[in-house]
Amino acid sequence: MLWAHTSAEYRALSQQAFAVATFRLDESLQPENARWTAAVEQQGDFEALPPAVIVDVDEAILDTSEFQIEHLQDGGTFDIDRWNAWVEEANAPALPGSLAFVQHADARGVRIFYVTNRAAGVEGSVHKNLMARGFPVDASGENLLTKGEQEGWGSDKTSRRAFLARTHRIVLMVGDDLNDFVLGRASPEERRLLSDRYAEYWGRKWILLPNPIYGTWERSIYDNETSLTPEQILERKWREIEPEP
Repeated sequence: MLWAHTSAEYRALSQQAFAVATFRLDESLQPENARWTAAVEQQGDFEALPPAVIVDVDEAILDTSEFQIEHLQDGGTFDIDRWNAWVEEANAPALPGSLAFVQHADARGVRIFYVTNRAAGVEGSVHKNLMARGFPVDASGENLLTKGEQEGWGSDKTSRRAFLARTHRIVLMVGDDLNDFVLGRASPEERRLLSDRYAEYWGRKWILLPNPIYGTWERSIYDNETSLTPEQILERKWREIEPEP
């Protein structure tokens, strides 16, 4: 948390990611790249579909470090009600480089879709936050897709990517978690193999922001178990990095 909140390196990596994203977006729109798609869910004839970019929200374009610091100060136990109350404040700042990239894509006629696992119940506040920071978001919220907004839209974003791929050519995806690009709920080793399987996507069609604070990478260490105590979770984490006997 300290590194993400204070370091010049974190800011530089964010700016670097969006500089690469801008370059790759322009490349994807060249006529010779009509078959370019970033969504593994996209199949069939999609060349004539209008282009779109899918971006995650938390730690991808908005910075939630204020809440994360409060979370740590309270012992690191996540509370969904407190999280939703913080989201309702709609004060999260934009990550360095994110706004310029999204505005560039919008100016080039590329549709922006915000696919977030913030709950449908706080969608109005997410919309307000994005608008306040200058992100292009529909007044109706049509390009903001939250968890639970439609039946089958759970924390796995596969269904939402497939939904968007029916009407748009997904030219780029931006996120901070493997699950923002492909379903990655597995063991740490299986997740590493999955990342390697799509090696040609990283930095070209998939733009990854650094997030060492939380994510599916962490939960995979303890098999996504929700009943573990903080002590048990810490034990699992130590086990993951202990040298082989």
